[in-house]
Amino acid sequence: MLLHTEVFGEGEPIVFLHTGLQTGLTDFEYQREYFKHNFKVILPDIRGHGKSIENNLSNFFKDSAIDIEETLNKLDVKSAHLVGSSLGALVGLCFAKNFPHKVKSLTISGVLSKKPENWIELHKEDVKYQAQLLQNEDVANYFDNLHGSDWRQFIYMGKDEHWYPFHETKDLDGINSPVLYMVGEGNKGETKGAILYPLLREDVHVSIIPFASHLVHLEQPEIYTKVLDTFIKKVEKE
Repeated sequence: MLLHTEVFGEGEPIVFLHTGLQTGLTDFEYQREYFKHNFKVILPDIRGHGKSIENNLSNFFKDSAIDIEETLNKLDVKSAHLVGSSLGALVGLCFAKNFPHKVKSLTISGVLSKKPENWIELHKEDVKYQAQLLQNEDVANYFDNLHGSDWRQFIYMGKDEHWYPFHETKDLDGINSPVLYMVGEGNKGETKGAILYPLLREDVHVSIIPFASHLVHLEQPEIYTKVLDTFIKKVEKE
């Protein structure tokens, strides 16, 4: 499916893939304002989010990767720098593996590189938190207004303890571009990727950001953006 997409600026394209239950316009706002002056900033709503209306999540990650490929083709974008956080990073990782020729560089954060030993306990905590979202009327109204599809489907998807694509995050097989892995020091499960990924490939760069956890681009936007800017400019020069 073609994704609803907002585009800002001109230049080399950067695609930002938002976190779960957000949209292209409600996430990566700091980064959008920073990069739009020198780059073409592309902000798609991932399937089932915002105005990309779709209720079929049966093969979510593979279908989402195909969505992005079709959308970039429609925009006549041959290749782009890809940046994603959390759910968007998982989609970006799948896209980079399936369409490596479309990716100039890949930046991901909020990703578990391997299944934690206490995954069951962590998953139960996530399910409990998400159930609270459903019960909060103000939160429900906010997401009802934000999304054209039934956003609750992502809560239901997350109830399955096997929803996380660890088979994709465990390696970087098939990716041809340089990779930047950013992680907040406060998320111990995700910091393991800072050790694993550089062992897999020489062109993997790592940034462990202090005073941040899962959503580093929101929690430390200035540091995150400066590191990302340095990485992309380095890739552009090579």
